[in-house]
Amino acid sequence: MNLLAFDTSTERMSVAVQVLRDGRSACWQHEGEGGAQTSAHLIPCIEALMTQAGLGFGQLDAIVFGCGPGSFTGLRTACAVAQGLAWGAAVPVLPVDTLLALAEQARFDHAPEAPNRRVLALLDARMDELYVGGYGFNHGVWQQTRAPSLVRPEQVPIDADSLLAGHLPDAYVARLPAGAGRPASALPTAGALLRLAPALLAAGGARPAEQALPIYVRDQVAKTTLERAAEKAVL
Repeated sequence: MNLLAFDTSTERMSVAVQVLRDGRSACWQHEGEGGAQTSAHLIPCIEALMTQAGLGFGQLDAIVFGCGPGSFTGLRTACAVAQGLAWGAAVPVLPVDTLLALAEQARFDHAPEAPNRRVLALLDARMDELYVGGYGFNHGVWQQTRAPSLVRPEQVPIDADSLLAGHLPDAYVARLPAGAGRPASALPTAGALLRLAPALLAAGGARPAEQALPIYVRDQVAKTTLERAAEKAVL
């Protein structure tokens, strides 16, 4: 399939274009700084990769994007860009759970030959919390085993059968439960989105442009003045 994929849910911006020609697949990718720069750089990066691939937006089978959880600003940017491009080109969008994309990247990097793999995916949620989600890989098929939620580092549910994966600040790693160790390094990437897309599309995951919506998990983006004052009082 011809696919455009991007994830801007973290401090990294990951973009890829996959093209199928004459029965052969080719891929153009970009990995770089995201964060505050994402809104300015995402569309030019997409346009450059589409030009390199010799592909028009109307030739895409779908626009695949990480829909969260993750950075509020990054998710809003991803949804707005996916929606605008899909609307203009009359192609569907495929929203993908960013923790699932992280789990797929961890599997690909750390256990690519394993037919079965359980992954507990972690992302920095700021405000002294982590996003956590559990996923099981069985002969090419992923299933969610734990819905995305918010926990403090000490509350991460350690499972001896699961690969703990993510990219966390050292201060958070030091607070993980005893025996957890350092998580296998992984982030959600456009490459992971491309690998996930065929099965998700086959399962009916494609949506019209107006349904390019984020998954926040947390509704509050920052602590209130009263909450910050209460924390200082405890200290």
